[in-house]
Amino acid sequence: MANAKRTLEAGFTTVRNVGSANFDDVALKQGIEHGYIPGPRIVPATYAIGATGGHCDVTSLPPSIRTPMTAIANGPDEMRAMVRKLRKYGAEVIKFCGTGGVLSKTDSAGAQQYDLTEMKALVDEAHMLGLKVAVHAHGTSGIKDAIRAGVDTIEHASLADEEAFALAKQHGTYFSMDIYDDDYILAEGEKNGMFKESLEKERMLGRQQRETFRAAHKAGVKMIFGTDGGVYPNGDNAKQFVTMVTWGMTPIQAIRAASVTAAEALGRSSDVGAIAVGRYGDLIAVTGDPLTDVSVLQSVSFVMKGGEVVKSSAQRPPR
Repeated sequence: MANAKRTLEAGFTTVRNVGSANFDDVALKQGIEHGYIPGPRIVPATYAIGATGGHCDVTSLPPSIRTPMTAIANGPDEMRAMVRKLRKYGAEVIKFCGTGGVLSKTDSAGAQQYDLTEMKALVDEAHMLGLKVAVHAHGTSGIKDAIRAGVDTIEHASLADEEAFALAKQHGTYFSMDIYDDDYILAEGEKNGMFKESLEKERMLGRQQRETFRAAHKAGVKMIFGTDGGVYPNGDNAKQFVTMVTWGMTPIQAIRAASVTAAEALGRSSDVGAIAVGRYGDLIAVTGDPLTDVSVLQSVSFVMKGGEVVKSSAQRPPR
């Protein structure tokens, strides 16, 4: 609840949460919608779906310790059934782990963990139910198969190549690349208790992901603002803007990636992402011009969500 408040007060009025244990993101969404707690609108994924032994499974314990995971699925039939189950309990977007990752202990970040047939079964089921699909994918082959399967967004996309860029443009796939994360993980990860294996993977991937971001943007791939917030402190989400500009975007392109383009990727162009008739009255204010210095977005002084002021640092004049 504290993190939801911090995120809202940082100026983020709608967020997509792509993985949460215990259906916590659904509970948080409901608490916010009922007015019990302050926070952004949440598009929840509930659990991220993963393969046995994959990035979304627990792999650091011996077999004598049972670790029942709610969203482990293998094979097309299990994938379809899992999509239905998560939707039943509140998922509004489906997330799955198509390749290994950085913060898991034992797998290779670039290794593919679902084949094309499995991915397509999951995506087809989700789309039939009206849900968008996000895939965690660092590795080249996993990224390309996920695009071929019809996913809507690629999370991380660290090792995407020119063929992946072309496929993404052909299929209308969005890249969601958390390129600020590298700074925080390498600066604070060891102190925070991250696996040494994870830190080593980050050292290998961090620079490459940023180079890929620049190349993908230059190639014309559609890019959205994705932070992996929670890996670093919630409320610091806007630090991503500076990194995006450093690696090839103009300030207005980075801002659009977090607003109008993000709304398109969510399928929410009718209510969020722009200031227009019929959409929510969401506004933020900063001191300074973000088109000149995008870092001012890290110090938001005013936030309005749905026409209601939720943060204002302006001092009232004395009576």
